[in-house]
Amino acid sequence: MDANEREREDEPGSAPPRAPGLAGLSLPYRILAALVLAALAVAVCLHLGLVFLHVAPSNTLSKRNAGLVDGWVYPEFEQNWKLFAPNPLQQNIAVEARAQVRDGDGALVTTGWRDLSAQDAAGIRHSLLPSHTRQNELRRAWDFFTGSHDEENKATDAERGELSEAYLKRIAGARLGAGLPDGQRIVRVQLRSATRAVAAPAWSEEKTDTQTYYRELPWWTV
Repeated sequence: MDANEREREDEPGSAPPRAPGLAGLSLPYRILAALVLAALAVAVCLHLGLVFLHVAPSNTLSKRNAGLVDGWVYPEFEQNWKLFAPNPLQQNIAVEARAQVRDGDGALVTTGWRDLSAQDAAGIRHSLLPSHTRQNELRRAWDFFTGSHDEENKATDAERGELSEAYLKRIAGARLGAGLPDGQRIVRVQLRSATRAVAAPAWSEEKTDTQTYYRELPWWTV
C-alpha cells in the first residue's frame, strides 16, 4: 500500500470497504435473498418428495396424493426404467406416416412414408435443451395405441381405443399437413411402426434377427 492509498483510507467520511457475499448487502436485500433461498429450498424438497413418491412402491401416501404426484411428474419428470433389467429395451421402434392429399385440381395423391420418429430424434440430437414434445409425444401416443389395441389393431377398450386413435390421427395430420402447398388438403392418414431388433455387439456370439418388421394401421379419414 502506497502513501496515497493510506491517505485516502484516513480521509474523514470515507465509506468502509463492503463485506463479501450476502453480508455486504443492505438489510432489506439480505431479507429478500434469504426469502428467495428459502423458497428454492422448499421447491427442491417438494420436487424430490414428489418424484420419490412416484418411483417408490405403492403406499398409502402415494395413493392418497396420486393426482398431485402424477400432475407434477408427467410428462417432464417421468421415470422410465425400461433401460434396466429384467426387461431392457432391445428394439428400435419407429413410427412412420403417410397421407392421401387432395390437390387443387381434385386429384387424390398418396405421399410416401415419412419417418416421424427420425424427425423427432434429429430435433433432439445435440440439443442442450431438447423439447419434451419431441421426446415424448409420438412415443407415448404409440404406446397408448398399442396398449389399448390387439395385434389385429382392434380396440380392447372402446373408450381408450377411440381416444388413442384420435390422438395418433391428430399428430400425423398436423405433422404431414404442415408443409403442404396452398390449395392442397389431407383427406386420410395412415401410420405404421417399423420394429428392428438391436444388433448384438461385435464381441458377442449371439445371433440377432435385425430385419425390419412393420405393423400397418388402416387408413383414417381426417
